[in-house]
Amino acid sequence: MRAPDFWEDQNHAQEMSTRYSRLKSKLGLYERLATQVDDFEVLIDMAAEETDDDTVPEELAGDLERVSTEVGGELEALEEQRLFTGEFDAGDAIVSIHPGAGGTESQDWAEMLLRMYLRWAEKRKFNVELNEASEGDEAGIKSVTFTIHGDNAYGLMSTERGVHRLVRISPFDSAARRHTSFASVDVTPLVEGDVTLEIEDKDLRVETYRSSGAGGQHVNKTDSAVRITHVPTKTVVQCQNERSQIQNRETAMRMLRSKLLLLEHEKREQELAKEKGEQRDIAWGSQIRSYVLAPYTLVKDHRTNFEKGNVEAVLDGAIDEFIREYVWQRSTGRLGVR
Repeated sequence: MRAPDFWEDQNHAQEMSTRYSRLKSKLGLYERLATQVDDFEVLIDMAAEETDDDTVPEELAGDLERVSTEVGGELEALEEQRLFTGEFDAGDAIVSIHPGAGGTESQDWAEMLLRMYLRWAEKRKFNVELNEASEGDEAGIKSVTFTIHGDNAYGLMSTERGVHRLVRISPFDSAARRHTSFASVDVTPLVEGDVTLEIEDKDLRVETYRSSGAGGQHVNKTDSAVRITHVPTKTVVQCQNERSQIQNRETAMRMLRSKLLLLEHEKREQELAKEKGEQRDIAWGSQIRSYVLAPYTLVKDHRTNFEKGNVEAVLDGAIDEFIREYVWQRSTGRLGVR
């Protein structure tokens, strides 16, 4: 990065700068942990010297508890970093949410999921870029796509890929009956830099349209929205947040390349598993988690059996425990073992 010609190639420089920032962040995490462990050891020695009748002085006990909590948190974060070793795990993620059948109920549930992920990203100090959003007719959203920028964003969010189920007393039902709603979450790695992937123009169907809807905080209306369909794979991407049609097309093409690259990657994984005689479930469309608000309150991950009773906290972005449990079981080969 100190080379005189470093910034002559802007794309390469940006890619290298991002990599540098992420490596520096990981190193900083390790160095903080090492310092905290040293402090903890000093406090333990002090406690051993000052303990009288097996009683630790109140002030020292408070310091021990505080540093212990800090060390535990940093160690947990470092352990999380270690578990992400996939080809795309360290990079950014493109996330799409689509409601299932059920009209307003499912569209409202899709917006609740959007809020959950935005709150989660905010707590992790990730940056979120809205690519497109379409509001529902009465409430909620018909679709939304956004990009999360941050360390291991794809590795973390890829654990959320699948169908999410909500059970609640419907606020849209005058009879106050219980309803079940579904929404699907799709996650793709954002692939930057040079990608060896040939996409022929004849395989693309490009449509331009004006963003429509009732307006609101999630909608950025423009006259130059772009939708691109890759006909052979039926992969669809769309972007409407940029100011010009050219910019929207460039962003949509970047999203399309990322999705097609992921499809190729999953195809290789399937072929490799077949050669090894392994049975791997990479059918991402299966139901992964249920959020029950009535007649009791519970969030349960059906892949890991991990569950929490505080549904409101989960819907407010507290999903790290679900993510870590899934990643831990996957890395130890315990996922799916009952």
